[in-house]
Amino acid sequence: MTDVKVREKQLKARLEELCGRLHRIEDHLDQPPDPDWEDNAIESEMDEVLESLGQAGKTEVEAIKAALARIKAGTYGVCVRCQGKISDERLDVLPHTSLCRDCANEIASKG
Repeated sequence: MTDVKVREKQLKARLEELCGRLHRIEDHLDQPPDPDWEDNAIESEMDEVLESLGQAGKTEVEAIKAALARIKAGTYGVCVRCQGKISDERLDVLPHTSLCRDCANEIASKG
């Protein structure tokens, strides 16, 4: 059985870690471009990677906030699609997931 308090602590720690990472990415992206053309081209490529990582981080932040809201509402560990129980094994790997394995697989196969 999943200890919701432990999950909540894990989710909050991950949220703090992600927020710190996103701030560092934003700080880097706010830096003025390098005047050297070659260095600027390399920086531009790096910025694209950072922007992609930042977007993935923002997506995870939103999923974590939603999971914390489900904890508060008392619905954490319940699939938002079928209302079935999300397995502890799945929550161990993806503590912010809102879908059971079957629903996630079904959505992925349609994707």
